[in-house]
Amino acid sequence: MSGFVIAVDGPAASGKGTVASKLAADYGLPFLDTGLLYRAVGLAVLESGGDPGDPGLAEAAARDLDLERLHSPQLGGRQAGEAASQAAAHPGVRAALMQLQQAFAAQPGGAVLDGRDIGTVIAPDAPAKLYVTASPLVRAERRWRQLVLQDARLSLHDVLEDIRRRDDRDSRRQSAPLQKADDAVLLDTTDLSIRAAVEAARRIVDTARARWLESPAPGQG
Repeated sequence: MSGFVIAVDGPAASGKGTVASKLAADYGLPFLDTGLLYRAVGLAVLESGGDPGDPGLAEAAARDLDLERLHSPQLGGRQAGEAASQAAAHPGVRAALMQLQQAFAAQPGGAVLDGRDIGTVIAPDAPAKLYVTASPLVRAERRWRQLVLQDARLSLHDVLEDIRRRDDRDSRRQSAPLQKADDAVLLDTTDLSIRAAVEAARRIVDTARARWLESPAPGQG
């Protein structure tokens, strides 16, 4: 990994996607929301009439994934999020998508990736690592405000239960569980506005980038 890679991890609705996309724009780096890959896989299984909890079906969908699916507006829905969490629990799915993610991270100039295992599995040598989180209730409120526009009957309680269920599944899975990398900087956005969260993230990345620029190139240390 020769470029400046920014790894942004965290649970659902923590603000990591917003932070990561802003960082990519600020530093002029390509950006990959890896969660969309798993949403696309889960949704593909559902559309075929299958169960994303079936490891064989989910792995097959991951290996045949059409990246054009990443532009589907359906990926932002509640159903896609739940399907993604189920599909992502399968080691075969994660293995199928790992090469694509690592190739994206290995671009010469660097990249920004957000997800749940970027700093621990996909890009463990990334010069800048952030773990973005917030309280479950605040994350549920954020997600509810998005989803209620699609379904006015949806309650905050339902979304909070979804968040808690996904947190539990993502943290307990055997393959690449959701966890903070030892060298990642924690960014708690519970009481932060979007602007404040992005500014805090920039400070973290600026510090990491300065350290990276001062370090010797591989083979020159």
